[in-house]
Amino acid sequence: MRAPTSALFSVAASSLLLVAPLAGCGNTYETEDPSLVSGVDDHPPTYDAVDDSVDPVADAAPTTDAARPDAGSVKDAGPAADAGGIAALWAVGTKLQTTANLNLRSAPDAVASNVLRVMPTGTVVVVVDGRPQNAFVKVDQAGLVGWASSKYLEAYTPAPTGTTNQLDYVARAKPAVGFGYWWGHGRWLTTGPTSANKGGCSGNCPSCTYSGSYGADCSGYVAKIWQVPASNTNVTVDSHPYSTDTFYNHQNKYAWRDVARDRAVVGDALVYRTSSAGHIFLVESGDPWGNMWVYEARGCSFGVMHDLRTAASAYKAIRMQ
Repeated sequence: MRAPTSALFSVAASSLLLVAPLAGCGNTYETEDPSLVSGVDDHPPTYDAVDDSVDPVADAAPTTDAARPDAGSVKDAGPAADAGGIAALWAVGTKLQTTANLNLRSAPDAVASNVLRVMPTGTVVVVVDGRPQNAFVKVDQAGLVGWASSKYLEAYTPAPTGTTNQLDYVARAKPAVGFGYWWGHGRWLTTGPTSANKGGCSGNCPSCTYSGSYGADCSGYVAKIWQVPASNTNVTVDSHPYSTDTFYNHQNKYAWRDVARDRAVVGDALVYRTSSAGHIFLVESGDPWGNMWVYEARGCSFGVMHDLRTAASAYKAIRMQ
């Protein structure tokens, strides 16, 4: 029995969610850090200031905004304003969304040391106090309360529920469930696995061994589902064009882009990458900051799965163009 789908991922009951694997995904450095995994056998992380310490972007503490890695794209500075006697810009409880990569700060001023996290474009926040102080308003972003520039906030518009292409991704992912985790590969049969052809992984990847001719690792799975590059359309032909590094760090060169995690929908993927680990999975339904149904090549001991899991804040959402 499927768990109920949350409002953030409103799709038809027949729709499924694509998720990529939890473990190694195609090169020596792609083994997911267990502390970032929250599946059916893990404790879900809390998205707050403590959990933010694992986020490589938001955890940075630059001396000035100009010194930030994303300098020039992160917005927060606005014209000074006297909060005394000024009416609220928005009522308490109003949902807003960011119009740029926006700093969430611990105080209503642009001091580099008070950055709590960077909220990507399209991130949803809830107004706590709509009266501006120095052009900042107090907001709640996924449980973390801080101050954000009112200049880069606008009325929230609901995310789409998924296009035909996004639902096609789910349909393409389904037959792979049950095949083994095959490090550095990606192929499966549209008829699904049998006891004779499902394959099997043993050991610890990348030094693992595989028996069989079908299976996938996490990045090989998502690449085949998304049909990237354009030649990667036949699921029965083995292909592994990209690693999690490609999906995480090189979106401007390829056919996908970053989206605010709050606005992830069916067919999007969540991915993270560090110097020593990485993982990617495709989203089907649920809360992108909570429990999600996903399709993923979870790891050597698990194979390709359709499962319920959470993901730490180091993960970001990406979407095919």
